[in-house]
Amino acid sequence: MNLSLCMIVKDEAAHLSRCLSSVKDLVDEMVIVDTGSSDQTPEIARSFGAEVHYYTWNHNFSAARNESLKYAQGDWILVLDADEVLNPEIVPFLKQVMQRDNALVVNLLRQEVGAVQSPYSLMSRLFRNHFGIRFSRPYHSMIDDSVARLLQRELQWQVVNLPEVAILHYGYEPGAIASRNKLEKAKTTMEGYLSAHPDDPYVCSKLGALYVEIGEITHGIDLLERGLNSIAVRETAQGQATEEYADAPTLYELHYHLGIAYGRIQNLAQSEHHYQAAVAQPILNRLKLGAYTNLGNLLKAKNDLQGAKANYALVTKIDPALAIGHYNLGMVYKALGQMREAIDCYAQALTLNPHYAEAYQNLGVTLLKVGSIEESLEAFSRAIALYEQQNPSEALRLKQGLEQIGLLRKR
Repeated sequence: MNLSLCMIVKDEAAHLSRCLSSVKDLVDEMVIVDTGSSDQTPEIARSFGAEVHYYTWNHNFSAARNESLKYAQGDWILVLDADEVLNPEIVPFLKQVMQRDNALVVNLLRQEVGAVQSPYSLMSRLFRNHFGIRFSRPYHSMIDDSVARLLQRELQWQVVNLPEVAILHYGYEPGAIASRNKLEKAKTTMEGYLSAHPDDPYVCSKLGALYVEIGEITHGIDLLERGLNSIAVRETAQGQATEEYADAPTLYELHYHLGIAYGRIQNLAQSEHHYQAAVAQPILNRLKLGAYTNLGNLLKAKNDLQGAKANYALVTKIDPALAIGHYNLGMVYKALGQMREAIDCYAQALTLNPHYAEAYQNLGVTLLKVGSIEESLEAFSRAIALYEQQNPSEALRLKQGLEQIGLLRKR
C-alpha cells in the first residue's frame, strides 16, 4: 500500500524539518501545498523530496487541504501539520491497519505536548485516497462530514480508532499558544460558518468553547446548549444516532465545556452534571482526562474528598505519565491527612515534571507537617527558584511566608 503525506504550510521553516524527518521513511510521496510562505519553507520541503504546490490563501483551511488531496497518488493519505511529528512507535500499527480491506479511515490519537490537563485528542488523519473523502468547514477542517455520507452509501467500510499515541503536537509549547488576534480570526471564521449552519453541533461546540475561553460566558453557554439540543432533536427524529456512538465525541466536548462555563459562574450543580455527562460518553478514556480532572477539582472544592480522590486516581491510572494527576492526588491525600501518601504523589509528579513549582511547594508543606524540616526547606528552596523564573510575585510571597514562620532568614 502506497502512502502519501499531504500538508498545507505557511512560514513553517522552524518546524518543518522535524515533521518531515518523522515520516520520510514511511511515506512514498510528500505533497506540500504552500499558502504564501515568505521564509525557506518551500526549499526545506524540496530538500526532503517533497512535491511543492502553491495555493492562494482564502481563509479556508478545508479548501487548502482539499487542494493537497488533488495531487496525492498513494492508496492512503496521511495528513500532518508542520508543528506535529509522527511517533515512530506507531509505524508498525499503521502498516498493519492499512492492510485491512475494509478500513476506510483510521483515527489517530494526538498528544498535545505541553497541555496541562487535556493532553489527548482523536484526529481523522489517515484515510484511503477515495474521491468521496474531502475536508469541510473553513476553520476546524475535518473529513468527518464526507465520511459519514460515504458510510451511508458504501456499507462495507469501517472507521478504525488506534488507541496508541500516533502524533505529537507541539502547539502547546511556550510561545506557541494562540494569540488573541488568532482567536479573534477563529471566532470570525466560525461565526460565518454558524450563520449558514445555525444548528450544527460541532461548530456549536467549538465556537461555544471559544466564547467561554475569551470570557463571553453567557453567549458560550447558549451556543453549547444549542449544540446539545440539536443532537437530541436529530436523534429523536431518526429514532437513534445515524452511526452507533457517532455523536459521542461532540457530546463530550459540549458537556465538558458546559462544565467549565457553569463553573466560571459558580453554578456548581450544573457544572458537576455536565462533567458527569462528559465522562459517561463512550470514547477513549484518554480523551476524558480533562473532565475527570475538573470533576475532581469541583468535588474537592465542595469537600467531597473521597469523590475527588476517586477521580484523581482514575486520571493517574489512565495516564500514569501525567504529572498533574499525581499532584492533584497528592493534594487530596494531604487534605485527608494522609501525609506519606501525599509525599509519594508529589515525588512522582516531580519525577515526571522537575519544573513543577507548585509540587515542590506543597511537598515542602507536607514534609514540614511530618517534621522533616531539612527536606522541607530543600523543597521550598526549589519551589522559590522555579517561581523566580516562572512567577516572581509568587516567589516573593512564598519567601515572605517562610520568613514569617521563621523557616527563612529575612534578607
